Amino acid sequence: MDPMLTSQERESKIWSVVRVSSGNFLEMYDFMVFGYYASAIGRAFFPSGSPFVSLMLSLMTFGAGFLMRPLGALVLGAYTDRHGRRAGLLLTLGLMSFGIFSIACVPGYATIGLLAPLLVVIGRLLQGFSAGMELGGVSVYLSEIATPGHKGFYVSWQSGSQQVAVMFAASVGVVLNSILPPETMLTWGWRIPLLLGCIIIPFLFRLRKSLAETEEFLARKHRPSISEILRSLESNWAIVLVGTFMVTMTTVSFYMITAYTPTFGSSVLHLSSLDSLVVTLCVGASNLFWLPIMGALSDRVGRRPLLLGCTILMLITAYPAMLWLVKDASFSRLLTVELWLSFIYGSYNGAMVVFLTEIMPVEVRTSGFALAYSLATAIFGGFTPALSTYLIHISGNRAIPGLWLSFAAACGLVATLFAKPQNVVIDAERPVAGCGVLGT
Repeated sequence: MDPMLTSQERESKIWSVVRVSSGNFLEMYDFMVFGYYASAIGRAFFPSGSPFVSLMLSLMTFGAGFLMRPLGALVLGAYTDRHGRRAGLLLTLGLMSFGIFSIACVPGYATIGLLAPLLVVIGRLLQGFSAGMELGGVSVYLSEIATPGHKGFYVSWQSGSQQVAVMFAASVGVVLNSILPPETMLTWGWRIPLLLGCIIIPFLFRLRKSLAETEEFLARKHRPSISEILRSLESNWAIVLVGTFMVTMTTVSFYMITAYTPTFGSSVLHLSSLDSLVVTLCVGASNLFWLPIMGALSDRVGRRPLLLGCTILMLITAYPAMLWLVKDASFSRLLTVELWLSFIYGSYNGAMVVFLTEIMPVEVRTSGFALAYSLATAIFGGFTPALSTYLIHISGNRAIPGLWLSFAAACGLVATLFAKPQNVVIDAERPVAGCGVLGT
């Protein structure tokens, strides 16, 4: 936090960060729980004679939610750019809550037949629709309340709240796996974390309802219409495209080291579920450590050095690290590789998220950010668990997810090279100005 703030101002800022990040926590908590218990969910809603087919159907359902994100980004992002950050964030929390409640309470295939997987898919699609704007809304809100020269640090807490959700979901999993036998977890124990998420929804609504609108939005005299926002997005398509490829590095690495880790650890490396969840818990803690540090560092040294360095590191080390892991799989090797990937992810994302808010034109800041993020997640990141599982199945190469990470890093590297800052000021007293794209 800015040392120039009074204690009262500092406390107010902290609570603003907590309030706006609360819904982001719920969204990521639900996605993590679904990823952690993909095998059990597949067994409950997608029964098959083949465990691989059940798992793939479950993971494809996990990914299906991401297909709705671009639509949510356009619709809800435009709503937020016109009606305000607070109104948009309350709406997404409501939609998100309905989605998690429906999945937690739907009976299994054995009870209601085909209606069960249908309702689960609908719930995932609704959650994906709401999540399409959530990340953008939270990031833009944090960037607009940030004190001058500290945008990177403030915006890093968008991703930071996700890591708290990762750690909380993993901790719940560790406790449940310690007290319930594996067969019970497969049968009904996986519902407990989802029901826990439902229980905290009223508290999260109370937090978010107390949000104040950002001064920057209130100061805007013109509120663009939906058609104006869509035209602006069309004219700024190059910036959105560059943003999409920048986010690819973030979203692929995040879902690889968090949502996919329990499945990869148990189904591919044949480690215990408890070992995999402990590793995931450590990864969440590592992400939470690096994100604000690197966000603050990007305020001092600039975004591009971190973005370039991290994409190159991921590009050249991801596959060799995975090869080393699968050669002699163990808890210690999985932990080592995941913490290394966590360091790269946290360092990159700490600079990337705030950079993405800076390259978007102010009139479409939320919708532009949300669309870029959602496209990357829908096309690349959300299907990372399913794609990794499929590639391993057809190739027999257990290290092949490392090549997928390298591809994502290449996308991030190219996008960073094309993103050209314009009049950027990294200064403790002045905010970072806008950015553009080469050729625009």
